[in-house]
Formats: sequence, C-alpha cells, structure tokens
Amino acid sequence: MIDRPVIDRAVIDRWDRATADLDPPFAIVDLDAFDANLDDLLARAGGLPIRLATKSIRCRALVERAGLRRLMCYALREALWHAEQGTGDDLLVGYPSVDRAALRALAADDEARARVTLMVDAVGHLDLVDDALGARHPELRVCLDLDAAWRPLPGVHVGARRSPVRTPRAAARLAREIAARPGFRLVGLMAYEGQIAGVPDATGARPRDAAVRWMQARSARELAGRRGAVVRAVREVAGDGALEFVNGGGSGSVETTRADPSVTEIAAGSALIGSTLFDGYTRMHPRPAVAYALPVVRRPDGRHATLAGGGWVASGPAAASRLPSPVGDLALTGTEGAGEVQTPLRGRDLPALGERVWMRHAKAGELAEHVTEYHLVRGGEIVRTVPTYRGEGQAFG
Repeated sequence: MIDRPVIDRAVIDRWDRATADLDPPFAIVDLDAFDANLDDLLARAGGLPIRLATKSIRCRALVERAGLRRLMCYALREALWHAEQGTGDDLLVGYPSVDRAALRALAADDEARARVTLMVDAVGHLDLVDDALGARHPELRVCLDLDAAWRPLPGVHVGARRSPVRTPRAAARLAREIAARPGFRLVGLMAYEGQIAGVPDATGARPRDAAVRWMQARSARELAGRRGAVVRAVREVAGDGALEFVNGGGSGSVETTRADPSVTEIAAGSALIGSTLFDGYTRMHPRPAVAYALPVVRRPDGRHATLAGGGWVASGPAAASRLPSPVGDLALTGTEGAGEVQTPLRGRDLPALGERVWMRHAKAGELAEHVTEYHLVRGGEIVRTVPTYRGEGQAFG
C-alpha cells in the first residue's frame, strides 16, 4: 500500500475557505503546490530542457502557466489545436497517428508543419501518411520511437509495449527508409523508459520495492548504452546535425535520464500535478496540486458516509492503485469502491450530510476529462477559474 502524503489541516482549511461558496462536485488547482512542483522538476532536470507532457495536464491555462514551450502532445489533433492557439513552439506528437483527416490538416498548414513532429516506428506509418496525402505531399517532420523496455532474458519484457524498433541496426534501417522517402524529414528520436519513470519504488512493501530498485538500476544502465548506440547509428544515416532532439524520461526517471549523455531533453508532466500514483517514489516528492470535492448525500449507518458520484477511475491495470483516494482518515469500501453514482466511505470522523470530502485522482491528467473547469486557488481564495480541455470542447481520445 502506497503511503500517501499527509495533507495537513491548514491546507484543507485553505481549500475550504477558498471554495466556501461552491457546491460540489468541483475541482481545484493549488497554485502554491503547482508552482513548487514545477520548480522542483526544473531543479531535478539540472538544466536539461523539459518537454511538457500535455496528457498529464489537459488544461491550456496550466500548460501556459508552466511556461514550457516544448510540448509532447498525445494526439495529432491536440498538437494542431495547440499550434493554432499558440501555446507551444515545438510540438511533438508522442504516439503515432493514423488520423487521416488530421494528417491532411497538418499537410495543409505551413505554420503547423514547421512546429509539429509526428511519431513513427515502422515503414507502415510512412505508407499510411503517403496513402492519406498522396506521394507528393509537403515535407513532414518525424521522430523515431525507440523501444526502451528492459529485456534481461529471452521472453522477458519489462516496460511498455510501444515500438518494434529496439536495436541500433533496426533504428538505422528505419532512418534510411525515412531519408529515402520524399516528404519526410527525420528530426528527433524518443525513448520512453516507462519501467523506470512510471513504477513507484517506495510503496512500503520492502521486498517489492527492493526488487523494483534493482530492476530500475539495471534497466537504466542497459538503456543508456543502447540508446547511445542507437543515436550514433541514426546520425550515421541522417547526418550529425539532423537530430534536433533526443527525448527520454518521464517524471519518475528524471535523474537517470539526465545522466544519459545521449539525451538532450526530458519529457515530464505528472510531477506538476502530484497525483496518487506518484506518491511512492524515492526520487521525487511532488505536493498534491490538484484535488476535487464531492458532497455527502447519505449516512447509511454510523460507520459510513456516502458521496454522490465519484467513480473517476484511472486507466491502466484494474487495481486499487487506480482508484481515487479520499483526503484524510476516510477510506473507500472494498465492496463498492468508487462508483458511478455513489461512493461510500468508512472512517471514524464521518462528515455530515451536505458536507464535502476532498479526493485525489490516481493519474495526473485524467481528472480533467471529468470536469469542465479548474478553480485556481492561492492562499484562501480562488484567483481564477479556467477551462479544462473538456471545458473548451476538446476531446482527443
């Protein structure tokens, strides 16, 4: 069980005071915590540029507040939207796109083509773009996605299942295919070490945590050697000056990614929010910056209080770690968990009917899919209310 950070009574009092006139459900961003997390992330990066992962934010006003003009978007339509809004100067689409309409929109927009970079990991991605746009389409910027998973033994795969490109030879082969295709220019390389960045190593389960740290240390060493070899192989094909960036990392692996001399920038975003999945790390201790309030609508007995709604469950494997967490001494029940229309809580100091309970989401960006606005809180007041992606009518899947 992850040891959640303590949110002291003074913080709750500030949140309550700032939102006293609001009826839940609603969501807030604690700007003091958000800004402190940004400062900490920049310090951890040690001067290496940060590319902000927008899927961990999903609120244009917060992306702008971070002031990081390099963005990693999770969909091509999202990158095109940010290009139109002027939110970022350098927009990397972190996942391959097969959205033909969005590809046509990119090809038709000279300014967007200069700022947006597509992700590819197979010749099939090039074929799909050619099929959507025709063989003589304008030049598009592309980034090669390298599989960063650790494979210590045959048949053992530790990490995300992303790219089929794993070795220097395979990367050079794809780089040659890109170089030979009119309409494509290779400008970057990316490798996301999810087994390091996305796996907590301080959950309180000592044997498990020790095994995770052992795995992560060995995986980082293996990846540093392999990524460096891949970068050299790709530069031999594309030329020394062709790669504008080599992207790596995530909020949970800033230190090990920074130590790899082949990396020129780090992707991160969740560290700014401090969601519950990032409570159990030795390398980072973000302050909880985003929370939401739900109202108590039932008191079925003396041991339970029931909230309206609350089933805002995070993506990933179906596990307790993906459930939202009430702030304080309250806990979800094992039989109902977080429900679509009601969420029972158990505890000693139960709130009364009409009172609110503060909750934290398991993932950084997914809360924004459930609310149309964030109330930005500083001290004991709301200083601004801003729309989330959903509030701006944007849903990128």
